Amino acid sequence: MDRLTSMAVFAKAVELGSFSAAAETLQMSPQLVGKYVQGIEQRLGVRLLNRTTRRQSLTDFGRTFYERSKIILAEVEIAESMAAEVRATPAGRLRINAPVSFGMHTLSRRLPEFMEAFPQVEVELTLTNRSVDLIDEGFDAVFRVGQLADSGLIAVPLAPYRLVLCAAPQYLEKHPELRTPWDLQKHNCLGFAYTELRTHWTFDGPDGRVVVPVSSRLMVDHGEPLLCAALAGLGIMLQPLELVQVSLAEGRLVQLLPDYRVPERPMHILYAPDRRVTPKLRSFLDFAVAAFGANFE
Repeated sequence: MDRLTSMAVFAKAVELGSFSAAAETLQMSPQLVGKYVQGIEQRLGVRLLNRTTRRQSLTDFGRTFYERSKIILAEVEIAESMAAEVRATPAGRLRINAPVSFGMHTLSRRLPEFMEAFPQVEVELTLTNRSVDLIDEGFDAVFRVGQLADSGLIAVPLAPYRLVLCAAPQYLEKHPELRTPWDLQKHNCLGFAYTELRTHWTFDGPDGRVVVPVSSRLMVDHGEPLLCAALAGLGIMLQPLELVQVSLAEGRLVQLLPDYRVPERPMHILYAPDRRVTPKLRSFLDFAVAAFGANFE
């Protein structure tokens, strides 16, 4: 006899107090209920129930076996419900948070693909460079750039975030030549208000890693105003490639210090630990990995 079925019949007989009550609930004969229980006892070589014509009671081992059986049957039910959720059609509202530049220049361009593939999912996307609280603020998933704190959230790695050092030609014509990262201290470095970019910039060069203190007359919490300032010739900026690549291609910005690489920053999509990931969230996680994973350019 099937072990899980036998275990389920045994547990039902214990919960309802008799073979006949279990038989009625399970829509089988009391004799078949008895056969299932006897089958377990024969396989284990241990009596589970003390039975008389009027009552039944668990043996000491039977009580232990019953408690373990409940756990196993509950886990099986969870596994089966998870499979059902995977097969279900993704639907409902999905609340996503992302950094501003990534959200505006990369995620927003690919998001229509996701929404076309899953027409019953509604997306509420917010963009901010602060570190939001996923649980307290009610987000399903958040994109996060940089080293992660131990938050207890599940982190799915994506392609690293690339930063580019650049400035407008008209700025470079009026200021001292930039040969090494240390020369940045003679320049106006447009400041980004979040992360370590506010106070110092890091480079990997021929002689190893260099960390340079920077200062700026302008400090902004979004990359887009910094781009406007750089294009106007106000200073040098260190911002994501996705923000500046069009201006670089058009020659309105020039990449600086080619012999010094800016270390890539890790990027993840985070969600709360939950054994029952909803179909809408699972579909978006799969989309994010496919769109922005290791092969993302």
